[in-house]
Amino acid sequence: MRQHIHDESIIRHVPFFSSLSNDETVQVEQLIRKKSFTKDQIVLQEEETSHYMYLVYSGKVRVVKMTEEGREQIITIHRKNDFFGEMALLDGKTAPATIIAHEDAVIGLLSKEDFERHLLSNELINRKIITLLCGRLREAWAMIKILGFDSAEQRLMAVLDRLQELNGIMDDGGVIINVKLTHQQLANYTSVTRETITRMLKRFEKEGVIEITSNRSILLTKQFYLKLKQMR
Repeated sequence: MRQHIHDESIIRHVPFFSSLSNDETVQVEQLIRKKSFTKDQIVLQEEETSHYMYLVYSGKVRVVKMTEEGREQIITIHRKNDFFGEMALLDGKTAPATIIAHEDAVIGLLSKEDFERHLLSNELINRKIITLLCGRLREAWAMIKILGFDSAEQRLMAVLDRLQELNGIMDDGGVIINVKLTHQQLANYTSVTRETITRMLKRFEKEGVIEITSNRSILLTKQFYLKLKQMR
């Protein structure tokens, strides 16, 4: 059964919905199914991702590719107001990733059928989708660049920098990465071993490049940005 969504702010964060009239926005809200997921629960399997786009109403989700060894290779993490899957709705192909709740989350799902029936006839939406896809392409290039670094240290520095761009909160001591990742998840993100990540994080902390806060978040200090500048 569909649930009516009264919070327009999520819809307005999707670029190709932002230009809709109030009546059109209400119509889109009525098409979206809102579901709750607990931490580490699968939101969409890889084979299901061609059928839906999703919007994050609360919490965070991680987009992962499963390796042949059964490990998660993290592609990105989406938080409140983020959305994903619009490309699969356009070309009907499966996105090469599985969506997992990184913490308890509420997700809105828009089906391919509803998207095509009610939205693709809107020319303004189509133009904005093209702009959005260009942004997604730049995002993919950023990840390719990270994985292209030869050294594990460069990869970790690049990943931390990327995480602060997407989830950073300014603090007196620097920038706090407002998403918690285990050492294994960071290892999956950077394609190195967990032991390597643990060793480098300890060294970074000793060098003053990062600090671990009382709630186990990572704070990037001024020394981090000096180090990053030297590496570029």
